[in-house]
Amino acid sequence: MALDSTARRRALERQIARLDRRMASLRRDSERLSSWRLALAIGVLAAAVAGLVLAGPPGFFGLGALAVIAFLIAVMAHGRVERAIRRFVLWRAIRQTHLARMSLDWARLPPPLDVPAEPGHPFEFDLDITGERSVHRLLDTCITHEGSDRLRRWLLYPLADPGAIRARADAVRELAARPTFRDQLALQARLASGYDAGRWQGDRLASWIAHHPPPPRVRGRLAVLGLMAGLNIVLFLLNAGGILPPLWGLTWVAYFGLFLHTARLVGEDLFEGALAVQDVLTRLGRVFRFLERARYDGAPHLAALCAPFRDPAERPSLYVRRAARLIPALSIQNNPLLWVMLNAVVPWDIFFALRLADYRAALDRRLPGWLDALYELEARAALAAFAWLNPTARFPDILPAGEARYEARGLGHPLILAERRVTNDVHFAQRGQIMLITGSNMSGKSSFLRALGVNVALACAGSAVCAESLRLGPFRLYTSIRVSDSVTEGFSYFYAEVRRLRGLLDALRVDDALPLFFLIDEIFRGTNNRERLLGSRAYIRALSGQNGVGAIATHDLELVKLADALPGLENWHFRDDVSDGRMHFDYRLRPGPSPTTNALKIMALEGLPVRAEAEDERPSGG
Repeated sequence: MALDSTARRRALERQIARLDRRMASLRRDSERLSSWRLALAIGVLAAAVAGLVLAGPPGFFGLGALAVIAFLIAVMAHGRVERAIRRFVLWRAIRQTHLARMSLDWARLPPPLDVPAEPGHPFEFDLDITGERSVHRLLDTCITHEGSDRLRRWLLYPLADPGAIRARADAVRELAARPTFRDQLALQARLASGYDAGRWQGDRLASWIAHHPPPPRVRGRLAVLGLMAGLNIVLFLLNAGGILPPLWGLTWVAYFGLFLHTARLVGEDLFEGALAVQDVLTRLGRVFRFLERARYDGAPHLAALCAPFRDPAERPSLYVRRAARLIPALSIQNNPLLWVMLNAVVPWDIFFALRLADYRAALDRRLPGWLDALYELEARAALAAFAWLNPTARFPDILPAGEARYEARGLGHPLILAERRVTNDVHFAQRGQIMLITGSNMSGKSSFLRALGVNVALACAGSAVCAESLRLGPFRLYTSIRVSDSVTEGFSYFYAEVRRLRGLLDALRVDDALPLFFLIDEIFRGTNNRERLLGSRAYIRALSGQNGVGAIATHDLELVKLADALPGLENWHFRDDVSDGRMHFDYRLRPGPSPTTNALKIMALEGLPVRAEAEDERPSGG
C-alpha cells in the first residue's frame, strides 16, 4: 500500500521541483525586464530631448514615439512574465496541497468549510466527517463555497439508490483519470477568485445579476420619449433654418420632465449595475471559458455535465462579450457634462436601462444552471482527487437496495497515513448480525469502528473507499462513539449517551427498505459496573435480529457470553503485548473474545502504584 502512495508522492515532489526551477527562471527574467523598463523610461526622455535638439519638433515626436513604443513593448513583456509567475505560483500551491493531503499535513490544507455541525446528526461528529481534521477537509478541493458544501452534504447524506451511487461513481472514475483537467479547473477557479486563497461564493456573485425588471410602463414611455426626442430635433432644425419659431423649447421641457420621471422609475445607477454584471462574468468567465474549450472525448458523464457550457447558442462567453458591449455605452455616467448633454437630446439612459434589464433577465435564466453544473463538477472532482491521491483506494461494488451485506478486504481508515495504516477484513452477511469487539485500551477498537462507518459514507457518496475491495448494499448509518455531555442544555454524560442510544434503537426499528449500519463504542460507560453490564446485555438483545447490522466495542468481557444465546452475535478482538517495558499493538482483528486486558499494565508502565493491588487480587494457590 505504501509503495504506490510513495511513488505518487515522489512524482508530485518532482513536479514541484520543476515548477520551482521554472519560477526561478521567470523571476530572473522579471528582474531584467524591470531594469529594462527603468532604462527605457529614462531613454524616452533622452530620445525626446535629443530629437528636439538635433531635428526640432519632428525629431522630438519621431524619436520620442519610437522610445515610447519600445517602453510599451517592455511593459507588455514584463506583464506577461508576471502573469506567468502568478500562474506557476498557483500551480505549485495546487501540487503542494496534493502532497499535504497525502501526508495528512493539516497545517498546509485549506481551512475547513465554515459551516456549523448539524445537531443530532446520526454520524457526523462520531466519524469526523466535518471539522478541523475531518474526511470532508481531507477530500475538499473545491474553490467555491457551494461546491464544498455540496461535497459535505454528499458525505452526510449518503445516497440510497444503488443506480444513483453507481452513476456518480462512474462520473468520479472519469475525473480520477484526468488529473490535469482537475488541476486546470482548480487553477482557473483560483484565478477567478483574484488569487485569494479563500473560497468565493458563486451564489453571492450571481445575486448581483438577480433580475429586477423596471415597471412595464417604462417601455411605453421609452417609445414616447423617442418620438419626443425626434420631434425636438426636427423643431430645432426648423427653427435654426428660420422656418418656425423656437417651439422646440416647449417640447423639450415636456420631454425632459417625462425623462426625469421615467429615470426615477428605473431607479438604479446603470453604470454600477453594468459593472457588477461584468465583474461577475469576468470572475466566472475564466472558469466557464475553460469548460467551453476542454475536450471530453471518452468521458460521457463529464460531457453531459458540461453540456451547458458547450451549446454554441448559449455559451457563457457570448454573455461576457455582450456585457463588454454594454459597458462603453453606460460609461458616460462618469462624465456628467457629456451625460447631461446626451440625455438632453435622446433618452440614452432609459434605452440602455432596458437593454441592461433584458440582458440581466436572459442571464438570470441561465446562470443558475451554469453554477449548478460547476458546483457538481467541483464536488465530483474532489472525490476523484481522493481516488487519484490514494492509488490503492478502490471503488466499491454496490449491491441491490435491501442487501444487508458488507464484505471488505484490506479495510482501513483514510485519516491514518498509508504508511502506518493497518487494514482488516470484515464480513457481514445478513440482517441482525453483530460484531462484539473486545480488546485492551489503545488496541484499535475505536479506530476500526470509525473505519467501518467512514467507508460506508464514502461508498454511498459515490467515492472510492479505503479498502482493497468492498461489496455492500446502501445503508442508513447511525453511530454512538463520541458522546459528550451538554452544560448548556443540562445533560449529564450518561443522559446524553442514553438519548443517543435511544435514537439508534429508534432508527433500527424504522420500517425502511434499507438496513441500518450501526456502530457503538462502549455501552453505558457513564454508570457503575453492575448497571452498565445489565443495561448492555438488555440493549444488545434489543439490537439483535433487527433491520440492520453493526459492531459494538466494549471492555466488558462478561458480554462475550451473549454469543452463546444470540445467533447473530460474533465475538472478535484486538490484542496487545508487553515487551521491554512497552506496550505493543498490531491492530489486527482476530476472531473470538479478547484473552487479555491491559489497564493495569498501562497504569504500572506510567508509574502508578497498582502492582500491590494487583497482587492482592491474584487468586491464592491450593
